Amino acid sequence: MGCSVSRLASKLAFFPPTPPTYRIEPLDDGRLSAPPAAPVNDDSLDVRLVETRRGNKIVAFYLRNPLARLTLLYSHGNAADLGHMYELFVQLRVNLRVNVIGYDYSGYGASTGMPSESNTYADIEAIYSFLETEYGVSQEDVILYGQSVGSGPTLHLAAKLPRLRGVVLHSAILSGLRVLCHVKFNFCFDIYKNIHKIRKVKCPVLVIHGTDDDVVNWLHGHGLWKKSKDPYDPLWIKGGGHSDLEFYPDYIRHMRKFAREMESITTKTRLKKMRQHIHLRRRRFRIRLWRPSCTSRCQFPSCTGCVLWPKCCRLPKYPCSCVCSCRDCCPSSCCDAKAGNRNRK
Repeated sequence: MGCSVSRLASKLAFFPPTPPTYRIEPLDDGRLSAPPAAPVNDDSLDVRLVETRRGNKIVAFYLRNPLARLTLLYSHGNAADLGHMYELFVQLRVNLRVNVIGYDYSGYGASTGMPSESNTYADIEAIYSFLETEYGVSQEDVILYGQSVGSGPTLHLAAKLPRLRGVVLHSAILSGLRVLCHVKFNFCFDIYKNIHKIRKVKCPVLVIHGTDDDVVNWLHGHGLWKKSKDPYDPLWIKGGGHSDLEFYPDYIRHMRKFAREMESITTKTRLKKMRQHIHLRRRRFRIRLWRPSCTSRCQFPSCTGCVLWPKCCRLPKYPCSCVCSCRDCCPSSCCDAKAGNRNRK
């Protein structure tokens, strides 16, 4: 029952543009082009087909920057494909001085297959493996970027890669069901349970959200930011909606600042932060054994007759329940009472 409901939720969650905004055509030199989304004469653009572990072939745009030290892996939002995203990719490549790779989910654009939660996970895993094998990019030089629904596959991959350089969550969701209604419990048929996966992300996390987002409430972004282990200064765009944040000047300014700081992070700095985090976890979960100690309730601190609990009574609330029976420790009334009880027996 849960699986069937989950499949139904996936069908209601994805809205690929129909028809696609581009098509794939081979060039004379063996490369691929994607007219009319991207110009054919753009030598900095590679259009590639990548096969996933689920048998789908997805389209990827790789835009290189010769001055780049980092690579941005972009997972776009719903109701969009690479044709919509190309101009933004060019802007990010130039302003952030990074390489950018974006991809279409299964069933989006010219990618084969059907869109689903499981397919999007396989899609982003295939793109990351493609980055490693084809372009030699390691996880230390990757920033994952997830917009709206794209935050699901982004956090899925980020939770598996402990040495990522950073993560950007743009109008992200806590979970699919939490977009429709305010619930505090987890259900088996819920999709993209980012509320749990964010806790496994070890790298800096930048959250960007509009305060007037009427599709994904601002509380989603704020909740993810609060649950991040290494939260970066968030960007709350006043008056920003769901699909217009990149048009605000603060967006590219804050993204540029984040990219520069991620470039400057050295291995030594990252290891230092990891050690501090481990030290805090050890302090937080330290187990302390309780042992009784003499307090102001102890009436006879000089007593040496108590064997089990020195200098103190077992239950200070009940002074007659002393461990020892010597008169130096217990009041005479207590000892007389104990003696009377023994005589009665």
